[in-house]
Amino acid sequence: MSDDQAQRDYRDTVFLPKTDFPMKAGLPQKEPGILARWQQEKLYERLRETRKGREKFILHDGPPYANGDMHIGHALNRILKDMVVRTQSALGKDAPFVPGWDCHGLPIEWKVEEQYRKKKRNKDEVPPAEFRAECREYAAHWVDVQREQLKRLGLMADFDHPYLTMDFDSEATIVGELMKFVEAGNIYRGAKPVMWSPVEKTALAEAEVEYEDITSTQIDVAFEIVESPIPELVGAHAVIWTTTPWTIPVNQALAYGPDVQYVLLDAFSDDLGGTLGRYVVAEACIPHAEKFVKNQAEDGRVEVRSRFSGADLEGSLARHPMHNLQAQSDFYRRPRPLLAGDFVTTDSGTGLVHMAPDHGEDDFALCRTAGLEPVFAVMDDGRYRDDWPWLGADDLDTDGKERRRAVINPNFNAPDGPICSDLADAGALLSASADYKHSYPHSWRSKAKVIYRCTPQWFVPMDRELDGGGTLRGRALAEIDRVDFVPPRGENRLRSMLEGRPDWVLSRQRAWGVPITLFVRADGSYLQDPAVNARVVDAVRAEGVDAWREDRKGEFLGSDHDPAEFEMVSDILDVWFDSGCTHVFTLESGRWPEQRWPADLYLEGSDQHRGWFQSSLLESCATRGRAPYDQVLTHGFTMAADGRKMSKSLGNTVNPLTVMEQYGADIVRLWALSVDFTEDHRIGDEILKGVGDQYRKLRNTFRYLLGALGGFDYEAEAVDPADMPELERYVLDRLARLDAHLRHCIAAYDFDAYVRALVDFANEDLSAFFFDIRKDRLYCDAPGSLERRATRTAFDIVFQALVRYAAPVLVFTAEEVWNTRFPDRGSIHLEEWHPIPADWQDDALAQKFAALRDLREDVMEAIEPLRREKTIRSGLEAEVTVPAGAVPDGFTDEQLAELFITASVAREQGEAVSVTPTDNAKCGRCWRLLPEVPQDGALCDRCESVVAGMDAAS
Repeated sequence: MSDDQAQRDYRDTVFLPKTDFPMKAGLPQKEPGILARWQQEKLYERLRETRKGREKFILHDGPPYANGDMHIGHALNRILKDMVVRTQSALGKDAPFVPGWDCHGLPIEWKVEEQYRKKKRNKDEVPPAEFRAECREYAAHWVDVQREQLKRLGLMADFDHPYLTMDFDSEATIVGELMKFVEAGNIYRGAKPVMWSPVEKTALAEAEVEYEDITSTQIDVAFEIVESPIPELVGAHAVIWTTTPWTIPVNQALAYGPDVQYVLLDAFSDDLGGTLGRYVVAEACIPHAEKFVKNQAEDGRVEVRSRFSGADLEGSLARHPMHNLQAQSDFYRRPRPLLAGDFVTTDSGTGLVHMAPDHGEDDFALCRTAGLEPVFAVMDDGRYRDDWPWLGADDLDTDGKERRRAVINPNFNAPDGPICSDLADAGALLSASADYKHSYPHSWRSKAKVIYRCTPQWFVPMDRELDGGGTLRGRALAEIDRVDFVPPRGENRLRSMLEGRPDWVLSRQRAWGVPITLFVRADGSYLQDPAVNARVVDAVRAEGVDAWREDRKGEFLGSDHDPAEFEMVSDILDVWFDSGCTHVFTLESGRWPEQRWPADLYLEGSDQHRGWFQSSLLESCATRGRAPYDQVLTHGFTMAADGRKMSKSLGNTVNPLTVMEQYGADIVRLWALSVDFTEDHRIGDEILKGVGDQYRKLRNTFRYLLGALGGFDYEAEAVDPADMPELERYVLDRLARLDAHLRHCIAAYDFDAYVRALVDFANEDLSAFFFDIRKDRLYCDAPGSLERRATRTAFDIVFQALVRYAAPVLVFTAEEVWNTRFPDRGSIHLEEWHPIPADWQDDALAQKFAALRDLREDVMEAIEPLRREKTIRSGLEAEVTVPAGAVPDGFTDEQLAELFITASVAREQGEAVSVTPTDNAKCGRCWRLLPEVPQDGALCDRCESVVAGMDAAS
């Protein structure tokens, strides 16, 4: 070869990848345009057409409240749902997604009231229909806002036809479902203590309550025993401990543990001249008694006078400690019985519990057995009622302390507050300190403390026999056995909640919601007339909840009933009943014909075990005898990067809208699907940067494939896998195993494993291995060679699969990738996964290449020190010797050099890899250093042949 040939520039003879697909994503700028095209092309509707008649998969969307912008937990929830329906659709199923919103209830009503307060308006002075119209308008505004935000996340759903609980059809369906309970006699009106918000003036469900740590006043109060089967107890004091001083005025009894051992203590103080008193406490609680005795006298001490069992206390009576202060009151003059309570423990306090049936579930149940009924002393705003003999008085007492206060006010319960002051005046306050830290329920809307308050409410009984057999609790528990829970621990959580839950409180004392459409007689019974109920349902379907009003009473009752005999209920339904009915008007009603009942999957946050999962289960079990779902998937909560709960006050919240503006929606999606969402998980700037790096690697994998496949003609180039070299067949084996694994991940909803497998395949099997090895063949082999065609065919197969695998995760990027290669083939999101031939999996080949890759890693590690020392610049300049025993059968030294990307490979006996620089000359075209190259810049045999062919053709 001449010197001129050796100095020729061969760059224009190398087949480098070419693509218009940019390395820089520019997602925030690019995604809105892709989204607009999807909307213009009605992509969701087209997908429904392509999957029509296929096996269905129904994910029923749980309704978020329509009040406020989307938050990061909201984003995670909807991305998970989108991933579910997209992957099911990719497998060929018809997986519609109808989004929904919960539009009734206190969250929205509270926001409208806040607007009223800013304008100095009183809600009670506004006509109810006008107020409800403002609530409806408020909810509609936020439905529109959240809908656009969810679209921006790339969700593919029927956003033009969402379900709303405030649609007239939905409201009518909810009323119809309530009437099924009514006609079956499965509701009742009763007075029970329920969680009550004095600020919002309504009963709350457990799911509407959150727990926060507070500091309360703890007090020890002495009740003088006036009668007892144990004579020496008469004149002694039974001591109770409580952290709710405000409940003492309505005490009606004391509870003891029948199996608990009690003692009568003598308390002494030399400083105070002898005996302090005689006190009854549990024997296990003597250390607590010593504390309240020392509170009375620093040198106070106690001695046990006698011991007796709790059962011996039966028949004992005590005085209310305020009986002298309110001597004119029959309520206070009545002795307080000591009652056996199985719930009494000795873990804290004195082993005796004061009972106020107005303000505790155990209290209510135990006192009712003794004929003691609530007195309804506390009003709906949390103050003692106006006609209560003293706490409701408007005047001030002699000390100037205002008596009329909200019972949740710390000042009302303070050691120097009115309750403790009166107990001290009566000589009954043994100790009081405002230092008891504990968890306490708060309304998650107003953030104010709640109380247990006995009020008349409507209930669904959990343990009453139903038509068809069984109780509601029993049916629900049986369904829990059948339903599949992901993760499995969700089953135990829901089961424990159902086993211990009280009757379902249906009623709320608010304005914005579906009315409890009952006609009640003076004796408390309610009308169970299907014809009347049907007229009410029809009216609500025509006019919405405003149809339930007094001037239509006669119309609803018809000629068979006298309106004068009935009262229309003014309460509204618990919004959890609303949401518990969504399966009916979304899956059964026919408004969305592509849906079917029951749903395959419900997917929500783990807090919905006490919310939507449970209310839907109870509603459906009562009316249909089974759960409305076959699977329940729960996710954890998103925490700040340091693991703390997100809080505006801490300034550690992450706004998904801001993240999308900075990084793009695909980054948010990749984050959401990369975390173990079944546990609490984290997000923050550094985490998002890591996700961004992960995204760039995936994007570059696609970019390389697009460039390498430029001009690929399947008909002219494709090579049957059976005729491919082993490396290509090994990559197809890896692809087949990836496909099987991803299908398993879809079935198990294991999306972080899905993403991890996808990323690992792209980075490790493709970029770091297959691409790295085959770039020489791709760039330098003749276009028509079998080997290069085989590589490009394998690239095409991998591309076709990989873009489909990535599409449910990176919805915008996958579309960009697909349209870059196939601008006329529509959306990637209409495509299905191609079936992978079973014979692509080759266990022997997989084992062979696994061993080879291990050896390749050893070779690369041995080369690295020489490269760092600049003895060589790359592995192409290395002559490598490997242990003969480490080389799998079937590889020649020349093949090993190609696979290891080195100048040469030799084998020798031993255990270590050795590397030396080569003396070979460098090919001027492929840059390989081979013995056949006469001098640097000249061509190797392969390149000389290829260039000669190109020169001849040109």
